[in-house]
Amino acid sequence: MSSSSSVQQAREALGKRLREIRRDSGLTARELASRAGWHESKCSRVETGRTLPSDDDLRAYALHCGAGEQAADLIAAVRNIDGTHVEWRRMERSGLRRAQESVLPLWQRTRHFRAYSSWLVPGPFQTPAYIEVLLRAIRDRRSLPDDVAEAVRVRVDKQRVVYEGGRRFAVLLEESTLRHRVGGAQTMVGQLRHLMASAALPNVSLGVIPLGADRSALWPVEDFWIFDEAQVNVELVSAFLTLTQPHEVGMYARTFAGLSRMAVHGSPALDLMEAAIADLGR
Repeated sequence: MSSSSSVQQAREALGKRLREIRRDSGLTARELASRAGWHESKCSRVETGRTLPSDDDLRAYALHCGAGEQAADLIAAVRNIDGTHVEWRRMERSGLRRAQESVLPLWQRTRHFRAYSSWLVPGPFQTPAYIEVLLRAIRDRRSLPDDVAEAVRVRVDKQRVVYEGGRRFAVLLEESTLRHRVGGAQTMVGQLRHLMASAALPNVSLGVIPLGADRSALWPVEDFWIFDEAQVNVELVSAFLTLTQPHEVGMYARTFAGLSRMAVHGSPALDLMEAAIADLGR
């Protein structure tokens, strides 16, 4: 699916949601348009995805349909449509450096980071050697221009956010993340030692969900980041998702809290990392 197709589908989905809100209120499109002071064709254009509504349009929908509590979610949905689904090939068409730089404003304004990963150590806590292996693999897999060295420098430089500005980081890893070999044994040992050192920082909370944890209530999910209470980013095979609707951000926050209760922290988490390091030496 192309990015343009995804955007159009998102616009149509929003229109369908607005139509359901209007119908649930018992209003016809003509009645709503009259109450809001619109041309009578406006509801049709919005509800079919042909016209993207403004913030004021959405407040009017919510107000006149007796659904004022949904206004904030509707506004967030519209503001996020163009950026919700961004294909990697679009983001990385000029190379990996640009993709690394694109998140800098978000990282700089965020004060509370929450990250969950079942595959890889999260970016702020990666060593240069680990980063280089990952980015070279992405370059080769997606046939991208070779700017890996520049992208590694940008990614390493971004890690300053861990040490500046009073930011807090809560990181949850599946134990499998400690055992997925990225690079050789030396690279992984260095990465795990660095992760252990990062866990000792006063602004970093690191939890590891053991392989033997009871997953009856909550199983592994897609890797995600939560930035304050404002945004969630999710990485897919083909694309990068940005979620800003309050109810979606809330769902990920609750999932993070549930996963955190399953994790071990402090010395037990460090013991799991030590065990992974020991196995690398065998």
